[in-house]
Amino acid sequence: MNRRDDPAPVLAFEDHDHTHCTGDILTRAEKISAERGARLTPVRRRTLEILLESHRAMGAYEVLERLAGDGFGNQPPVAYRALEFLVEQGLVHRIRRLNAFAACMTPGEAHSPAFFICKSCDTVAEAPAGAVRNAMERAAAEIGFVVERMNIEALGLCPACSGDAS
Repeated sequence: MNRRDDPAPVLAFEDHDHTHCTGDILTRAEKISAERGARLTPVRRRTLEILLESHRAMGAYEVLERLAGDGFGNQPPVAYRALEFLVEQGLVHRIRRLNAFAACMTPGEAHSPAFFICKSCDTVAEAPAGAVRNAMERAAAEIGFVVERMNIEALGLCPACSGDAS
């Protein structure tokens, strides 16, 4: 369940204006890229658009298939390079459990997300998880471990698939 005071609502599991959601993220992506002196080339932009079409993670080959259909070429480096750029810029997250990628719902903001993955419909929701990250870092510090990278992913059923849609 989404806490209403969280800074980033879990849009994937809520009714929302998806066109506005997508447009807002694309606008922020262009601004972030420009501020960093990075180019959001047509293939990079289209890759982000593909990931934004639905709130689910997609594998690189699925993205490549869509890019090829749009005339961007059908060689794996086309998709991998675009995805790598988008991840480096913080515009896309890698969902390790699925070996897939999902558009970031809060690009340009420092955040520690958790990913809730529906095992039935493959929807992926991004939610704030700063408290979980802080707890993990405290636990690591107690044993002298330094966290360099952390992915918080949970597998289960979304409200619609669990029959709990309100």
